[in-house]
Amino acid sequence: MTRFPRDRFDDVTDGPRVGAHRGATRRGGGWVVFAWAALATGVLVGVGVLVLALANGSVQFTEGSGGASSAPSSSASPTPSSGAAAGSEPSDQASTEAPAAGGSPTDQGSTTLVVLNGTSTTGLAANASSKLAGAGWKVTSTGDAGTTGSTQTIVYYQQASQAAVAQGIAKSLGTSAVQQSSAFPNADVSVVLGADFTG
Repeated sequence: MTRFPRDRFDDVTDGPRVGAHRGATRRGGGWVVFAWAALATGVLVGVGVLVLALANGSVQFTEGSGGASSAPSSSASPTPSSGAAAGSEPSDQASTEAPAAGGSPTDQGSTTLVVLNGTSTTGLAANASSKLAGAGWKVTSTGDAGTTGSTQTIVYYQQASQAAVAQGIAKSLGTSAVQQSSAFPNADVSVVLGADFTG
């Protein structure tokens, strides 16, 4: 082992400290750090949830409302979720029956039409879409409803002016259940197929 010659650093006096050193730790300092970390985590999680909700379409900001209005979402994606269980009446239902006279495919115009499978039977939405297309209706998209327990096929429409078109679509599918509802905001007319639809 190599020995070094003695120098001034080997002689340390017990006098006052010179240079950087740690001061006495304060009590409760760990809790302050923990509280700030918890607050930052809560803010980040809240912002993340809001961003995901906006991206998913379950929260929409509308002009004149002064804030966010939460609306059930339904989309033309393969697995849309409707705020109401398909086959049951949406909670914000405005009316239960459309006028007796149904519209024809020529009345559809720019009205968007989505067909959703509310059962566990695969391919039902595609069958209904083919049936409607054969009758002259323009189907915008198909997909699965948020539930698979629908027993009755129901045609939902957004605006009162779309009631005749919805009635005509229901007639083409062999059903008469038509309801006005805003539970499906991404389409003007939404068909939720139930177990009563035979294709």
